[in-house]
Amino acid sequence: MVGLALFFKVERLTDSVAFAGVALGLNTFANSVTAGLRGSALDKWGQKWPIRILVPLYASGLLVLEFTTSKTWILPLSLLMGLVSPPINLSVRPLWKSAVPESALRTAYALDTAVINSTRVFGPLFASTLALSAYPSSALILCSLFIAVGGLSLGFTKISSQWIPEKRSESHKSVWRIPAMQLLMIEAMFVGFGWGAFDVGIPAFATLEKIPGWSGPIFACLAFTSVVGGLVAGLISRKTSALKGLLRTYGLWVIATAPLALTYPGWSMAFVALFIGFFGGAVQVFYWEVLEAVRPQGTAVSALGWIWTVDGSFMALGAALGGIIASEFSPRLTLLTTTIAVSIGVMVLIFGRKFLAPANRITSIEEDRSAIEHAAPPQ
Repeated sequence: MVGLALFFKVERLTDSVAFAGVALGLNTFANSVTAGLRGSALDKWGQKWPIRILVPLYASGLLVLEFTTSKTWILPLSLLMGLVSPPINLSVRPLWKSAVPESALRTAYALDTAVINSTRVFGPLFASTLALSAYPSSALILCSLFIAVGGLSLGFTKISSQWIPEKRSESHKSVWRIPAMQLLMIEAMFVGFGWGAFDVGIPAFATLEKIPGWSGPIFACLAFTSVVGGLVAGLISRKTSALKGLLRTYGLWVIATAPLALTYPGWSMAFVALFIGFFGGAVQVFYWEVLEAVRPQGTAVSALGWIWTVDGSFMALGAALGGIIASEFSPRLTLLTTTIAVSIGVMVLIFGRKFLAPANRITSIEEDRSAIEHAAPPQ
């Protein structure tokens, strides 16, 4: 919701799709390059104060951004907001190990993915509807309110404030030195770039065609089916290995993106978005399981944080270049970039799957229990 609200705010202020794409790219880039650092901080010091400090700072910054009328300051502010983005999603995932029975952990991961994706059903609708309404300032104002309420609610919960990071093993290695993590980061480079182009390509295409109101419904279609895809993946995750599930759903995801550049921002694009969302939601569930299987002990937050650093940094690059390509050439070329990038991503995983061997097996309930007991904080 923040990304789309920011895009329309900048486009409204500057009357430039390319400028809006650069602003969104800078915001995403700043958020991403610091995600690994925020994750490492949480793994070292816990969640309590990082969340309680960054949430109100970020929420206040969104209000400043909304009421800014200077083209000179809009880009620096977009960058700054990315730097102080609170690590809410990074914080929630490791809490599940302490919050649910071990037999329900995979279901919890699937529900976690589904809930996050469900916000993308309503977020784009709210953002585009409000940003294009008679009261466009209400989009970022609501973003500020939602983040303040949700973030502080998490920061003051007992399970979050008392969460104790995993202990590192004696042979601990940095996530950057693990071949499996290196492979996932290479994959994240391509997918991040393609998805950044996608995030800009949709609203840019719709705006250039004078139908910007279609942006929200298209993103909502994608988000709605990603919820369904995540839940379906959660139901079948006990019947297949995480790696096999990832590669199979990833392949279907690539097929779903194939016709994207041939669609138009209307019913055809919304229809294709339904399939992209469904298989993308399934990919996310299996991806987190693969990551959990190959990450070093003691990196419950930072492993995901560094993946997001790589993914988001290239997403920012994709968003910035995607906006320029859409404005100077064609938004169809921007969307074609997504298909090509996702295709390369799955090829990286296929050719490097030997490094992901720990995820190529179905773990037993007993193994899940052992892992959870080993990782959970003392009572």
